[in-house]
Amino acid sequence: MSYQSANLKTNRIDIEPETKIERLLIVRLSAMGDVIHTLPAVDALRKAFPQAYIGWLIEERWAELLCAPGSPRRGRRSALRPLVDEVHTVNLKAWRKSPFSISTMQRAATVWNDVRDAHYDIAVDLQGALRSALLARWSGARMVYGAAEPRESPASLWYTRKVVARGRHVIEQNLSVAEALAGREMRRSVADIPCELPCDPEAEARIEQGLAQHKIRDFAILNPGAGWGAKRWPAERYGEVAGRLAGLGICPLVNYGPGEEDLFRAVLAASGGRARPTKGTITGLIALTRRARLFVGGDTGPLHLAAALRVPVVAIFGPTDPARNGPYGTRSVVLRSAESVTTHARRAAPDEGMLAIGSEAVVAAASELLAG
Repeated sequence: MSYQSANLKTNRIDIEPETKIERLLIVRLSAMGDVIHTLPAVDALRKAFPQAYIGWLIEERWAELLCAPGSPRRGRRSALRPLVDEVHTVNLKAWRKSPFSISTMQRAATVWNDVRDAHYDIAVDLQGALRSALLARWSGARMVYGAAEPRESPASLWYTRKVVARGRHVIEQNLSVAEALAGREMRRSVADIPCELPCDPEAEARIEQGLAQHKIRDFAILNPGAGWGAKRWPAERYGEVAGRLAGLGICPLVNYGPGEEDLFRAVLAASGGRARPTKGTITGLIALTRRARLFVGGDTGPLHLAAALRVPVVAIFGPTDPARNGPYGTRSVVLRSAESVTTHARRAAPDEGMLAIGSEAVVAAASELLAG
Protein backbone atom coordinates (compact mmCIF):
# COMPACT_ATOMS: atom_id res chain seq x y z
CA MET A 1 0.00 0.00 0.00
CA SER A 2 1.13 3.57 -0.51
CA TYR A 3 1.32 5.69 2.62
CA GLN A 4 -0.88 8.77 2.63
CA SER A 5 -0.24 11.76 4.85
CA ALA A 6 -2.72 12.93 7.45
CA ASN A 7 -4.75 16.07 6.83
CA LEU A 8 -2.39 19.01 7.20
CA LYS A 9 -5.11 21.61 7.88
CA THR A 10 -6.17 20.52 11.35
CA ASN A 11 -3.38 22.14 13.34
CA ARG A 12 -4.26 24.74 15.97
CA ILE A 13 -1.90 27.07 17.80
CA ASP A 14 -2.23 26.36 21.51
CA ILE A 15 0.07 28.97 23.03
CA GLU A 16 0.95 32.59 22.46
CA PRO A 17 3.34 32.74 19.47
CA GLU A 18 6.73 34.41 19.60
CA THR A 19 6.64 37.72 17.74
CA LYS A 20 10.40 38.12 17.47
CA ILE A 21 13.18 35.57 17.68
CA GLU A 22 16.74 36.69 17.13
CA ARG A 23 18.63 33.58 18.26
CA LEU A 24 17.11 30.10 18.18
CA LEU A 25 18.60 26.77 19.28
CA ILE A 26 17.32 23.44 17.93
CA VAL A 27 17.99 20.37 20.08
CA ARG A 28 17.74 17.09 18.18
CA LEU A 29 20.69 14.90 19.06
CA SER A 30 20.05 11.70 17.09
CA ALA A 31 19.52 9.46 15.19
CA MET A 32 19.83 9.69 11.41
CA GLY A 33 16.18 9.26 10.47
CA ASP A 34 14.97 11.41 13.36
CA VAL A 35 17.32 14.25 12.41
CA ILE A 36 16.05 14.07 8.82
CA HIS A 37 12.46 14.16 10.11
CA THR A 38 13.33 17.38 11.96
CA LEU A 39 14.74 19.26 8.96
CA PRO A 40 11.35 20.42 7.54
CA ALA A 41 10.38 22.01 10.87
CA VAL A 42 13.68 23.88 11.05
CA ASP A 43 13.28 24.98 7.45
CA ALA A 44 9.84 26.33 8.38
CA LEU A 45 11.34 28.27 11.29
CA ARG A 46 14.04 29.63 8.99
CA LYS A 47 11.33 30.99 6.69
CA ALA A 48 9.23 32.33 9.58
CA PHE A 49 12.20 34.13 11.14
CA PRO A 50 14.56 34.81 8.21
CA GLN A 51 16.85 37.11 10.19
CA ALA A 52 17.23 34.75 13.15
CA TYR A 53 20.53 33.13 14.02
CA ILE A 54 19.75 29.40 14.24
CA GLY A 55 21.99 26.86 15.95
CA TRP A 56 21.54 23.11 16.26
CA LEU A 57 22.80 20.84 19.05
CA ILE A 58 23.45 17.34 17.66
CA GLU A 59 25.51 14.22 18.29
CA GLU A 60 28.87 14.39 16.52
CA ARG A 61 28.25 11.25 14.45
CA TRP A 62 25.23 12.84 12.76
CA ALA A 63 26.70 16.31 12.13
CA GLU A 64 27.25 15.56 8.43
CA LEU A 65 23.47 15.76 7.98
CA LEU A 66 23.82 19.49 8.72
CA CYS A 67 27.36 20.37 7.66
CA ALA A 68 29.74 18.81 5.13
CA PRO A 69 33.02 17.49 6.60
CA GLY A 70 35.86 19.99 6.70
CA SER A 71 33.64 23.03 6.26
CA PRO A 72 33.17 25.65 9.00
CA ARG A 73 30.48 24.82 11.53
CA ARG A 74 29.48 28.40 12.08
CA GLY A 75 29.16 31.52 9.99
CA ARG A 76 27.68 32.31 6.62
CA ARG A 77 25.40 29.58 5.29
CA SER A 78 26.17 27.86 2.00
CA ALA A 79 25.47 24.60 0.16
CA LEU A 80 27.91 22.98 2.59
CA ARG A 81 25.79 24.06 5.58
CA PRO A 82 22.50 25.20 4.08
CA LEU A 83 20.08 25.36 6.97
CA VAL A 84 21.68 26.51 10.23
CA ASP A 85 24.15 29.21 11.20
CA GLU A 86 25.99 27.08 13.75
CA VAL A 87 26.34 23.39 14.54
CA HIS A 88 27.12 22.46 18.16
CA THR A 89 28.13 18.83 18.68
CA VAL A 90 28.20 16.54 21.68
CA ASN A 91 29.48 12.98 22.00
CA LEU A 92 27.39 11.69 24.87
CA LYS A 93 28.09 8.01 24.20
CA ALA A 94 31.85 8.49 24.44
CA TRP A 95 31.55 10.90 27.35
CA ARG A 96 29.54 8.38 29.37
CA LYS A 97 32.41 5.88 29.14
CA SER A 98 34.78 8.21 30.99
CA PRO A 99 32.67 11.04 32.43
CA PHE A 100 35.28 12.26 34.90
CA SER A 101 38.34 12.19 32.65
CA ILE A 102 40.04 15.49 31.98
CA SER A 103 39.53 15.22 28.22
CA THR A 104 35.78 14.57 28.61
CA MET A 105 35.30 17.45 31.00
CA GLN A 106 37.32 19.80 28.79
CA ARG A 107 35.35 18.88 25.68
CA ALA A 108 32.01 19.14 27.45
CA ALA A 109 32.96 22.51 28.93
CA THR A 110 34.05 23.82 25.50
CA VAL A 111 30.78 22.78 23.88
CA TRP A 112 28.70 24.22 26.66
CA ASN A 113 30.57 27.50 26.72
CA ASP A 114 29.97 27.83 22.96
CA VAL A 115 26.24 27.16 23.41
CA ARG A 116 25.79 29.58 26.28
CA ASP A 117 27.97 32.23 24.64
CA ALA A 118 25.59 32.22 21.66
CA HIS A 119 22.90 33.72 23.97
CA TYR A 120 19.94 31.91 22.43
CA ASP A 121 16.52 33.43 23.12
CA ILE A 122 14.58 30.22 22.49
CA ALA A 123 15.52 26.55 22.63
CA VAL A 124 13.30 23.97 20.95
CA ASP A 125 13.59 20.34 22.02
CA LEU A 126 12.42 18.22 19.08
CA GLN A 127 13.69 14.97 20.56
CA GLY A 128 11.49 14.71 23.63
CA ALA A 129 14.03 12.80 25.71
CA LEU A 130 15.07 13.69 29.23
CA ARG A 131 18.67 14.32 28.18
CA SER A 132 17.68 16.58 25.27
CA ALA A 133 15.25 18.53 27.47
CA LEU A 134 17.97 19.06 30.09
CA LEU A 135 20.43 20.25 27.45
CA ALA A 136 17.84 22.66 26.08
CA ARG A 137 17.24 24.06 29.54
CA TRP A 138 20.94 24.31 30.35
CA SER A 139 21.54 26.27 27.15
CA GLY A 140 20.58 29.45 28.99
CA ALA A 141 17.69 30.22 26.64
CA ARG A 142 14.94 32.25 28.31
CA MET A 143 12.26 29.87 26.95
CA VAL A 144 12.29 26.18 26.12
CA TYR A 145 9.67 24.74 23.78
CA GLY A 146 8.72 21.09 23.55
CA ALA A 147 5.83 18.72 22.96
CA ALA A 148 3.28 18.50 25.78
CA GLU A 149 3.52 14.71 25.55
CA PRO A 150 7.18 13.99 24.76
CA ARG A 151 8.66 10.57 24.11
CA GLU A 152 9.97 10.49 27.69
CA SER A 153 7.36 12.04 30.01
CA PRO A 154 9.81 13.63 32.51
CA ALA A 155 11.24 15.75 29.69
CA SER A 156 8.19 18.04 29.82
CA LEU A 157 9.16 19.16 33.33
CA TRP A 158 11.97 21.19 31.76
CA TYR A 159 9.86 23.01 29.18
CA THR A 160 8.57 26.52 29.76
CA ARG A 161 6.26 26.26 26.72
CA LYS A 162 4.43 23.01 25.98
CA VAL A 163 2.86 22.47 22.58
CA VAL A 164 0.14 19.96 21.79
CA ALA A 165 1.80 18.27 18.82
CA ARG A 166 -0.56 17.25 16.02
CA GLY A 167 -0.39 15.10 12.94
CA ARG A 168 0.07 11.40 12.30
CA HIS A 169 3.59 11.49 10.94
CA VAL A 170 6.50 12.64 13.09
CA ILE A 171 7.37 15.27 10.46
CA GLU A 172 3.91 16.77 10.92
CA GLN A 173 4.27 16.66 14.70
CA ASN A 174 7.60 18.50 14.52
CA LEU A 175 6.05 21.06 12.17
CA SER A 176 3.22 21.68 14.62
CA VAL A 177 5.75 22.67 17.29
CA ALA A 178 7.40 25.06 14.82
CA GLU A 179 4.01 26.51 13.93
CA ALA A 180 3.32 27.21 17.60
CA LEU A 181 6.42 29.41 17.70
CA ALA A 182 5.46 31.27 14.54
CA GLY A 183 1.74 31.50 15.31
CA ARG A 184 0.64 30.37 11.87
CA GLU A 185 0.41 27.37 9.61
CA MET A 186 3.56 27.10 7.49
CA ARG A 187 2.94 24.12 5.24
CA ARG A 188 0.92 23.22 2.20
CA SER A 189 0.97 19.85 0.47
CA VAL A 190 3.32 17.04 1.44
CA ALA A 191 5.28 17.50 -1.78
CA ASP A 192 5.99 21.15 -0.90
CA ILE A 193 7.72 20.34 2.39
CA PRO A 194 11.44 20.93 1.79
CA CYS A 195 14.39 19.10 3.29
CA GLU A 196 17.74 20.84 2.88
CA LEU A 197 20.81 18.63 3.14
CA PRO A 198 24.46 19.61 2.59
CA CYS A 199 25.80 19.32 -0.95
CA ASP A 200 29.56 18.75 -0.97
CA PRO A 201 31.03 19.26 -4.48
CA GLU A 202 33.99 16.99 -3.73
CA ALA A 203 31.77 14.13 -2.58
CA GLU A 204 29.43 14.64 -5.52
CA ALA A 205 32.34 14.47 -7.98
CA ARG A 206 33.82 11.43 -6.24
CA ILE A 207 30.53 9.51 -6.43
CA GLU A 208 30.01 10.53 -10.05
CA GLN A 209 33.51 9.36 -10.93
CA GLY A 210 33.05 6.05 -9.10
CA LEU A 211 29.77 5.29 -10.87
CA ALA A 212 31.32 6.10 -14.25
CA GLN A 213 34.39 3.98 -13.49
CA HIS A 214 32.21 0.93 -12.77
CA LYS A 215 29.89 1.78 -15.69
CA ILE A 216 26.86 2.10 -13.43
CA ARG A 217 24.00 4.21 -14.74
CA ASP A 218 20.65 3.03 -13.40
CA PHE A 219 20.91 1.67 -9.87
CA ALA A 220 18.91 0.91 -6.75
CA ILE A 221 20.15 1.10 -3.18
CA LEU A 222 19.25 -1.85 -0.94
CA ASN A 223 19.72 -1.44 2.81
CA PRO A 224 19.45 -4.72 4.76
CA GLY A 225 20.53 -3.28 8.11
CA ALA A 226 18.36 -1.69 10.78
CA GLY A 227 18.61 -0.39 14.32
CA TRP A 228 17.54 -3.69 15.85
CA GLY A 229 16.76 -7.21 14.72
CA ALA A 230 12.97 -6.97 14.74
CA LYS A 231 13.13 -4.31 12.00
CA ARG A 232 15.36 -6.39 9.70
CA TRP A 233 13.92 -8.20 6.72
CA PRO A 234 16.01 -11.33 5.94
CA ALA A 235 19.24 -10.59 4.08
CA GLU A 236 18.67 -13.58 1.80
CA ARG A 237 15.46 -12.00 0.53
CA TYR A 238 17.28 -8.77 -0.20
CA GLY A 239 19.63 -10.93 -2.26
CA GLU A 240 16.71 -12.38 -4.20
CA VAL A 241 15.43 -8.86 -4.90
CA ALA A 242 18.93 -7.77 -5.93
CA GLY A 243 19.14 -10.59 -8.44
CA ARG A 244 15.76 -9.74 -9.95
CA LEU A 245 16.62 -6.02 -10.18
CA ALA A 246 19.86 -6.87 -11.95
CA GLY A 247 17.80 -8.84 -14.45
CA LEU A 248 15.77 -5.69 -15.10
CA GLY A 249 18.91 -3.71 -15.86
CA ILE A 250 19.02 -1.98 -12.46
CA CYS A 251 22.35 -2.37 -10.67
CA PRO A 252 21.72 -3.35 -7.02
CA LEU A 253 24.04 -1.47 -4.65
CA VAL A 254 23.93 -2.80 -1.10
CA ASN A 255 24.54 -0.20 1.59
CA TYR A 256 25.89 -1.49 4.89
CA GLY A 257 27.71 -0.06 7.85
CA PRO A 258 30.37 -1.14 10.36
CA GLY A 259 29.65 -4.58 11.79
CA GLU A 260 27.21 -5.44 8.98
CA GLU A 261 29.67 -7.23 6.70
CA ASP A 262 27.87 -10.55 7.26
CA LEU A 263 24.64 -8.98 6.02
CA PHE A 264 26.29 -7.99 2.76
CA ARG A 265 27.84 -11.41 2.29
CA ALA A 266 24.42 -13.03 2.74
CA VAL A 267 22.86 -10.62 0.21
CA LEU A 268 25.70 -11.25 -2.24
CA ALA A 269 25.35 -15.03 -2.02
CA ALA A 270 21.57 -14.95 -2.49
CA SER A 271 21.88 -12.57 -5.45
CA GLY A 272 24.08 -14.97 -7.35
CA GLY A 273 26.97 -12.53 -7.12
CA ARG A 274 25.02 -9.68 -8.74
CA ALA A 275 24.85 -7.37 -5.72
CA ARG A 276 27.58 -4.74 -5.33
CA PRO A 277 28.74 -3.26 -2.04
CA THR A 278 28.68 0.39 -1.07
CA LYS A 279 29.65 1.93 2.25
CA GLY A 280 31.22 5.15 3.34
CA THR A 281 30.46 8.46 5.00
CA ILE A 282 27.07 10.07 5.44
CA THR A 283 28.16 12.75 2.96
CA GLY A 284 28.99 10.08 0.40
CA LEU A 285 25.66 8.36 1.01
CA ILE A 286 23.83 11.65 0.43
CA ALA A 287 25.63 12.11 -2.89
CA LEU A 288 24.99 8.51 -3.95
CA THR A 289 21.32 8.55 -2.95
CA ARG A 290 20.68 11.70 -5.02
CA ARG A 291 21.46 9.61 -8.11
CA ALA A 292 19.49 6.45 -7.26
CA ARG A 293 16.41 5.39 -9.17
CA LEU A 294 15.05 3.39 -6.25
CA PHE A 295 15.60 2.59 -2.59
CA VAL A 296 14.58 -0.66 -0.89
CA GLY A 297 14.82 -1.04 2.88
CA GLY A 298 13.20 -1.05 6.29
CA ASP A 299 12.59 1.69 8.85
CA THR A 300 16.13 3.08 8.86
CA GLY A 301 17.96 6.38 8.47
CA PRO A 302 19.03 5.69 4.86
CA LEU A 303 15.39 5.07 3.90
CA HIS A 304 14.34 8.44 5.32
CA LEU A 305 17.31 10.05 3.57
CA ALA A 306 16.08 8.62 0.25
CA ALA A 307 12.55 9.89 0.92
CA ALA A 308 13.89 13.35 1.77
CA LEU A 309 15.78 13.39 -1.54
CA ARG A 310 12.56 12.38 -3.36
CA VAL A 311 13.90 8.98 -4.43
CA PRO A 312 11.12 6.39 -4.90
CA VAL A 313 11.05 3.99 -1.94
CA VAL A 314 9.94 0.42 -1.31
CA ALA A 315 9.59 0.35 2.48
CA ILE A 316 9.41 -2.97 4.34
CA PHE A 317 7.89 -2.36 7.77
CA GLY A 318 7.34 -4.60 10.75
CA PRO A 319 7.06 -3.46 14.39
CA THR A 320 7.13 0.29 13.71
CA ASP A 321 4.12 2.22 12.40
CA PRO A 322 4.50 3.55 8.83
CA ALA A 323 1.77 6.12 9.49
CA ARG A 324 4.16 7.74 11.97
CA ASN A 325 7.57 6.77 10.60
CA GLY A 326 7.01 5.84 6.97
CA PRO A 327 8.55 7.42 3.86
CA TYR A 328 7.27 10.97 3.48
CA GLY A 329 7.06 13.28 0.50
CA THR A 330 8.13 10.81 -2.20
CA ARG A 331 6.55 8.11 -4.33
CA SER A 332 6.53 5.00 -2.19
CA VAL A 333 5.05 1.60 -1.60
CA VAL A 334 4.93 0.49 2.03
CA LEU A 335 4.70 -3.25 2.67
CA ARG A 336 3.53 -4.31 6.12
CA SER A 337 1.83 -7.49 7.20
CA ALA A 338 -1.36 -7.42 9.25
CA GLU A 339 0.47 -9.74 11.63
CA SER A 340 2.89 -7.00 12.70
CA VAL A 341 2.13 -5.30 16.02
CA THR A 342 3.38 -1.77 16.62
CA THR A 343 6.08 -1.67 19.29
CA HIS A 344 9.39 0.09 19.82
CA ALA A 345 10.79 -2.69 21.98
CA ARG A 346 14.29 -3.35 20.67
CA ARG A 347 13.91 -7.07 20.18
CA ALA A 348 16.68 -8.97 18.42
CA ALA A 349 14.39 -11.67 16.99
CA PRO A 350 12.92 -11.00 13.52
CA ASP A 351 9.35 -9.69 13.46
CA GLU A 352 6.99 -12.49 12.43
CA GLY A 353 4.96 -10.12 10.29
CA MET A 354 8.02 -9.05 8.29
CA LEU A 355 8.84 -12.70 7.64
CA ALA A 356 5.44 -13.02 5.97
CA ILE A 357 6.51 -10.52 3.27
CA GLY A 358 8.03 -12.38 0.35
CA SER A 359 10.61 -11.16 -2.12
CA GLU A 360 8.04 -11.33 -4.95
CA ALA A 361 5.96 -8.62 -3.28
CA VAL A 362 9.02 -6.38 -3.00
CA VAL A 363 10.02 -6.97 -6.63
CA ALA A 364 6.46 -6.17 -7.75
CA ALA A 365 6.51 -2.91 -5.75
CA ALA A 366 9.93 -2.02 -7.16
CA SER A 367 8.77 -2.67 -10.71
CA GLU A 368 5.71 -0.48 -10.14
CA LEU A 369 7.83 2.45 -8.95
CA LEU A 370 10.45 2.02 -11.68
CA ALA A 371 7.72 2.00 -14.32
CA GLY A 372 6.22 5.15 -12.85
